[in-house]
Amino acid sequence: MNHVSVIIPAHNEEKTIEQVIDKVQESTIDLEIIVVNNCSTDKTKEKAEAKGVKVVDCLQKGKGYAMEAGLKYAQYGIVAFIDGDLGIYNDDVIGAMVNPIIQKKADFTKSAFTREGGRVTELVAKPLLQLLLPKLAEYEQPLSGIIAGRKEIFDSIELEKDYGVDIGILIDVYQKSIKIEEVHIGRIDNNSQSWQSLSLMAKEVARAILKRTSTDGIK
Repeated sequence: MNHVSVIIPAHNEEKTIEQVIDKVQESTIDLEIIVVNNCSTDKTKEKAEAKGVKVVDCLQKGKGYAMEAGLKYAQYGIVAFIDGDLGIYNDDVIGAMVNPIIQKKADFTKSAFTREGGRVTELVAKPLLQLLLPKLAEYEQPLSGIIAGRKEIFDSIELEKDYGVDIGILIDVYQKSIKIEEVHIGRIDNNSQSWQSLSLMAKEVARAILKRTSTDGIK
């Protein structure tokens, strides 16, 4: 039987973490849920614990650090990551993401969804990918944090520690010639961010792309 470890990195997500956990628990897949409390200063940890899921602390701030921390606790051979700040409408988002892996159609899946186009995606990620890795520019949501794959894939690559982690994973998986499938999961909502946060995200996403495509070894 196939079991899945679902890792939810969460930094100050007290407003949404419960509904994300509820959505994950609607899955028909046998799974464990690991919420990684990433330096939250609100009630994220308490609200997750009240849902009866495993909650672990990551004391180094950064999504990549949180993802690495979650992987250390993951018991199963298939791992799915999902952000803690999303409004999800698919009744079985985990099943949708992992079924291509269970059915051996893919070893890694990347989600696509309906929402207003992300500014960093459209203004930074896709233009850079079109120039440097045009095949990856065909993905609708290259920065999506809803992904799944065989655990050994995540264990074999170095995760970026900041906002560049999701695009870094996609590029690394692609460059290893691992079979990828894009999965449409319907509609999602997520919180709008300030221009200051978006500027930082844009820089970190660009750095992750250039680091993997530049002969100058950008760090």
